[in-house]
Amino acid sequence: MEQQKRITTQITSKRKIPINATNEFQRTFRLQINETLKAVYVAGTKLWVNLNSCAPLNSKFFSVKCTPNVQCQVLSQVPGGNPLFSPQPLSKNSVLLVSMDTASSEPDDSKLSVRFYGAKSELLGNAVVHLTAVEISLDVDADRDGIVEKNNPNKASWKWGPNGHGAILLVNCDAEASYYKKIDNENEEMDNVSDLKDMSKIILRTNGPPVLPKGYKLSLHISQTDAERVRVFRNRSTKQTEASLSNIILGLFQKEYPLVLNKKQLANEVPYQGGKSELVFYVEGLRFPDNDFDGLLTINLSLLEPVAEGFPETPIFTDKVVFRVAPWIMTPNTLKPLKVYVCKTADNFKVLSGIKQLVQKGGYQLQICPMYKNRGDRWMQDELEFGYIDSPHHGFPVVLDSPRDGELKDFPYKDLLGPDFGYVTRHPLRKEVSSLDSFGNLEVSPPVTVNGKNYPLGRIIIGVAFPTTENGRNMTKVVQDFLWAQKVQEPIALYSDWLFVGHVDEFMSFVPAPDRKGFRLLLSSPAAAYKVFRTVQNKGHGDAKMFPGTEEAVSIDEILSDKGFQEENNYVQSCIDWNRDILKKELALDEEDIIDLPVLFKLVPKEKRAVAFYPDMVNMIVLGKDLGIPKPFGPQVDGKCALETEVCSLLKPLGLSCSFIDDFASYHKLLGEVHCGTNVLREPFTFKWWNLEL
Repeated sequence: MEQQKRITTQITSKRKIPINATNEFQRTFRLQINETLKAVYVAGTKLWVNLNSCAPLNSKFFSVKCTPNVQCQVLSQVPGGNPLFSPQPLSKNSVLLVSMDTASSEPDDSKLSVRFYGAKSELLGNAVVHLTAVEISLDVDADRDGIVEKNNPNKASWKWGPNGHGAILLVNCDAEASYYKKIDNENEEMDNVSDLKDMSKIILRTNGPPVLPKGYKLSLHISQTDAERVRVFRNRSTKQTEASLSNIILGLFQKEYPLVLNKKQLANEVPYQGGKSELVFYVEGLRFPDNDFDGLLTINLSLLEPVAEGFPETPIFTDKVVFRVAPWIMTPNTLKPLKVYVCKTADNFKVLSGIKQLVQKGGYQLQICPMYKNRGDRWMQDELEFGYIDSPHHGFPVVLDSPRDGELKDFPYKDLLGPDFGYVTRHPLRKEVSSLDSFGNLEVSPPVTVNGKNYPLGRIIIGVAFPTTENGRNMTKVVQDFLWAQKVQEPIALYSDWLFVGHVDEFMSFVPAPDRKGFRLLLSSPAAAYKVFRTVQNKGHGDAKMFPGTEEAVSIDEILSDKGFQEENNYVQSCIDWNRDILKKELALDEEDIIDLPVLFKLVPKEKRAVAFYPDMVNMIVLGKDLGIPKPFGPQVDGKCALETEVCSLLKPLGLSCSFIDDFASYHKLLGEVHCGTNVLREPFTFKWWNLEL
């Protein structure tokens, strides 16, 4: 009697319940009359058995018996008045839902029996199933706290925002090995223990008997598309810690972390370890988001069941996890500098001296690229752009190498790529690139809020041709596609093709400020320059000269009387004003957020494109509150440069310190300035990109 009570508590009859009333995964299972089957049950699912389709001909009734840890529930539109171990009416919609509450300690340790009757006492057939219950969970850090929690309900999807969810994957684009220079994810094997921190963990958690019933197996698999973007390794050892592996020789280390999935192997059997166990996998990102890749990846685990000898196994349960590849993020001038990069050339002693003083004043690091490496290419800003990638468990800087490929083309790869310093580039589809592909034409704003939409990581700014310009130059499509695909710093396109060089840093920059939005936008302004010069003239200093003591010396009176020159600058001012209006709209700026710096331009006759007439003071290096500004060599009034005086009066109230660097001969005459010749690695944002509301 006691045994009967234990059984009856596990089986119940439900009347008039919709067949798909449960949200749990339901696996269709078919009984075979007068045969004994084996089945593996996965915790959290239900076996869905259509009793009518399995029943012998002329069956009118059925009964169900099972061992204590098996729960049976009948969904039927025909009422049944007895416990399930007694005959129940059979209808075409009679469905048996089977589940189990504990993992099995041995294979086939549970049993289910279904009998079919013509009349209540006429037995027509019996179907028996031996059941083995296992717990299977493929787990990731879905709540982004650095811990791989068990069976997070949101592990198979992604949601942006502070209340969002979804695991994050880094592109493994640094180079941990010191004995050769190669990006880590270009190597099909894992050969350095420090490489593990660049990867995301997946943990396969199982609980069940020591072995699965014969023929059952677990398989990890990915789609062919995702196989180009991800690679998976397995930790073969369950006892050895990562720290203890640091002394393992290369060959043994590779054996400890075998490759499981890649573009050549889309599926691979993984071991079932028995009992309550965990199997750790390391996932390596291969590609950044791009125009053909939204950044989302799916990795699946399936339990395979044997059908018959000579036939492939079929999946009876699949668990999956989703990763989003971390975007490449640029850093604006308002973030703290860490390291300044500049080239040494045969003629830039004055610039180097000024940069060294600024760096020492702020206590930053300085790296000078020697002449034998730069081979005369001094344009450090144009060759590369610094950014970073980040996840809850790790992050590191990543340099974006421009497609300009001057004499500095090897510097980003050979000198910057290394342990915890990544590298990425985009190769243009066409062989030739324009000046607009240099990264003086790539900037990023500080954080802003525009029409209620937050951009806590700022917005990328690039220069392109005006839509109606014939034969206009544009930044190459592969780079633009890459920048747009990162999503977290929505780009703004400005009109820069009116410039001979064509870079946005020739007419704009950002500096930190203690008030308003926390920054000011600096714009080059011919109108502001003419105002300064007219003030100088009205004070009786019209004979004061630009570029005093040089062959280029020209008086203020001469400049102001040159109508053609003024028309050129009116044109330039109209181009800058067009961009001013775009920036005001796209960054939600007021006029009080913008400072006009006095800069004049001149047009190159054949090109009808502009270059700076004197050193372009907007093209500066920003190191915290210290600014390295191109020395303009303006007219002297009372022993001081009128242009320097004007700039200081505009910027010093913001707490900014202005240092003027002589770049006239070594940079300005070569159509660049201080900013073009330097680059700054900065701290990443404290704001985490995955908390962005998109």
